[in-house]
Amino acid sequence: MATFPEFSWFEALRDKLNQDENYNRIAQKWEGDFLFTIDTGGAITQPIHVFIDLWHGRCREVKVIQNPQEVKAAFVLSAPYPNYISLLKGNIDPMQAMLTQKIKVKGNMAVLMRNIPTVLDFVRCCREVTDGFVGEAPEK
Repeated sequence: MATFPEFSWFEALRDKLNQDENYNRIAQKWEGDFLFTIDTGGAITQPIHVFIDLWHGRCREVKVIQNPQEVKAAFVLSAPYPNYISLLKGNIDPMQAMLTQKIKVKGNMAVLMRNIPTVLDFVRCCREVTDGFVGEAPEK
């Protein structure tokens, strides 16, 4: 099993998103890509940047980005590694994490708020890929 934030974890997420009928249905109207920045903290000593291209309920591409300036993503999410772990373990709610800036979001928040079911189902898929994963995370 892949461990977040290894690239194989993101590949497993891509496969999960493309095979998950519920996500495919809920995200049918979603058009927007993400750049995830996993900042230092815990086990991460160098920032990691991963681009995920999401389009109409499918994940078209995932790739590690060395220079985050080289892509223009609709949304940029950034947080320290332990905050991502808290989100993946279900210790924090995705919307609460964004509103309290435990996960910082750059992009059109109105689009995210109109698509809360898509956001929540994306996080569900992330959590299912992470099922059984043991990592460090701050307490609630």
